[in-house]
Amino acid sequence: MRVYRSILRTPKVGVVVLAALIGRLPIGISGLAILLYVEDTTGSFAAAGACAGALALGSALGAPFQGRLVDHRGDGVLLPLAVVHAAGLVLVWTLGAASAGVALLACVSFVTGAALPPLSSVLRSRWPNLLAGSPELLRGAYALDSVMIELIFVTGPLLTTVIMVLVGPQYALVVSAACALSGTTLMLAGLRSVERPEGPGADVRAFGLGALAAPGMRTLVLASLPVGFALGTLEVTLPAFSHEEGSEALAGILLAVWSASSGISGLIYGSRAEARDLDETHVRLALLLPLACAALLAASSPLSMALLAIVAGAPIAPLIASRNQLVGVVAPRGTATEAFTWPLTALVTGVSLGAAVAGALVESHSWMAGVLASVGVSALGAIVLLARRETLEPAPTAA
Repeated sequence: MRVYRSILRTPKVGVVVLAALIGRLPIGISGLAILLYVEDTTGSFAAAGACAGALALGSALGAPFQGRLVDHRGDGVLLPLAVVHAAGLVLVWTLGAASAGVALLACVSFVTGAALPPLSSVLRSRWPNLLAGSPELLRGAYALDSVMIELIFVTGPLLTTVIMVLVGPQYALVVSAACALSGTTLMLAGLRSVERPEGPGADVRAFGLGALAAPGMRTLVLASLPVGFALGTLEVTLPAFSHEEGSEALAGILLAVWSASSGISGLIYGSRAEARDLDETHVRLALLLPLACAALLAASSPLSMALLAIVAGAPIAPLIASRNQLVGVVAPRGTATEAFTWPLTALVTGVSLGAAVAGALVESHSWMAGVLASVGVSALGAIVLLARRETLEPAPTAA
C-alpha cells in the first residue's frame, strides 16, 4: 500500500483527508438520526420516513447548485452552508420537541439537506492540485476517496445507533451538526494555500448548462443512474434473502460483507499502476457490474450468499473511482466542483429508485426478482456507456 502512504504523506493531504472524513460523516448519520428522532417524537414511521426522504432529496437536488456556487464564488461559501446545515439539524430537534407538524419538519429537513456542504466534490476537484507534483498518484487518490465513502456509510449508522442507545437520537443530530462545522472548517484551513482549479471564464454563464454542457458529463450522469439503481436494489434484496432464511441478523452481515468487498477492491484498484485508457477501464468495470450482481442468483444458503456478496461488491468502488477520475477529464473549464456533484446526484437518485422498485418486487415475487432488476438496469447503463464512449474526452468550455 505504498501508493496510499505516498498520498497521505504529501503536504496538506493528510489534513484535507481527515477534514473530508469528519465533514462527510453527516452523510451516514443525519438520515438515520432524523428517522429515529421523528419516529420517537411522533410515533409514526411514515412521518419519520417522509422527513428522512426530504433530507435525502434536498441533498441530491442541492448538490449541483452548491458546486456551481463554489466554482463561481470560491471556497468561502462552504462555511455558511455548513452553518445553515448544522442549524437545520438543531432546528429539527427543537421543532420535534415542540410537537411541530410533519409538514414543517419535512420542509426543514429538505432545506437542511440542500445546505449540506459539497465536501466530496470539493475534495475530488482538488486532487489534481493537491498531487500536482505526483500525477501518478491520482488513481489511488480517487480510489481512496471511494473507500472513505464506504467507511462513512458503515461507521455513520453505527455511531448513530450507539448515541441513540446511550443518550437518545436527538444527540446524534447534534453530533452530525458538529461534524459538518468542524470538518468544513478544517478543510478550509487545509486548502488555504492550495491552488484552486481554474475558475469560470467570462463566457461561462452562472445559469447555463454548466458542467452538463460537456457530452462526456451527460454520459457519466446517465451511466451513474443505473449503477445507483443496482446498489439500491441490492440494499433491499440482501435483507429480503435474510428474511427468507429466517435470520434478520444475517442482513447486517451480508451488507457488511458486500460493502467490505467493495472497499478492499477499491484499495487494490488504486494501488495498481495508472491505466493508459481510463475510459476503457471504466467501461469494462461497468460491464462487469451486472455480471457480478447476477452471481447472487446462485445463492442457496447464507454461506453461499456471503461468498457471492463478495463477488457482487468487488466492482463497485473501482467503478466509482474511475468515474470520478473521468469527471476530472471531461468536465468543462471552470466547472470542476459542480461537475463532481452531478454523477453523485444521479447515483443517489438511482439508489432511491432501486430501493423502491426492489421493495415492490420482493413483496410481490421474491428476492431473486430484485436481483434480476439490478442486473437488467445495470446492463442497460453499461450499454449506454459503451455506446457513448467517444464522448469521454476533455471538454474545454461550458455554456
